[in-house]
Amino acid sequence: MNWTQLFDNTKLNPYKILDEIHKKNDIIYPEYHNTFKAFELCPLDKLKVVIIGQDCYHGPNQAIGVAFGVNITGKIPPSLRNILKEVKNDIGNYDTDINLYHWAKQGVLLLNSALTVAEKKPGSHMAEWKEFTNRLVKEISLHKTGIVFCLWGNHSKNKANLIENKDKHLILNAVHPSPLSANRGGWFGNKHFSIINNYLIQRYDVKIHW
Repeated sequence: MNWTQLFDNTKLNPYKILDEIHKKNDIIYPEYHNTFKAFELCPLDKLKVVIIGQDCYHGPNQAIGVAFGVNITGKIPPSLRNILKEVKNDIGNYDTDINLYHWAKQGVLLLNSALTVAEKKPGSHMAEWKEFTNRLVKEISLHKTGIVFCLWGNHSKNKANLIENKDKHLILNAVHPSPLSANRGGWFGNKHFSIINNYLIQRYDVKIHW
């Protein structure tokens, strides 16, 4: 099975959703050709981890179709800075560019709940993408085994009930890595990155080189 087949299982056409969004008179991020970048970088047969984000970056030269990842020519957003800080605190260092492509190519699906956003309008396309990404999470949980689902923040945690057969997957919860949430406690020290690797080593004798 590949992503196209899994998309078909949702009974929704994400390309049609995208085309309808682009008919609006808005500047849309990410660029059209990058909308499904997370899936292009992470083949379904390599999938090990699903990190669920909320919304795309809504400023210019940022969103690249990969949750939390950012254009390498741009600045590091605060949420991504906190993620990389936790990686370093947890496992000693990190080995990725800020676009996070290195993670994706190893089997980490960096999935935004909404795959697009209008410029300077955070959350503007959440309604358009909600049903598709919800069904996609369900399909992943049904058709794959031993996936680590990272639910960071209340928005992502709401998708926990979409994960079928929870006993065959690992679900990790934490507050959102944004400064507003992280600085209140619950992000730093969660050790999700070492927990993921310990799980993958025990199950598959592989790990993610964060």
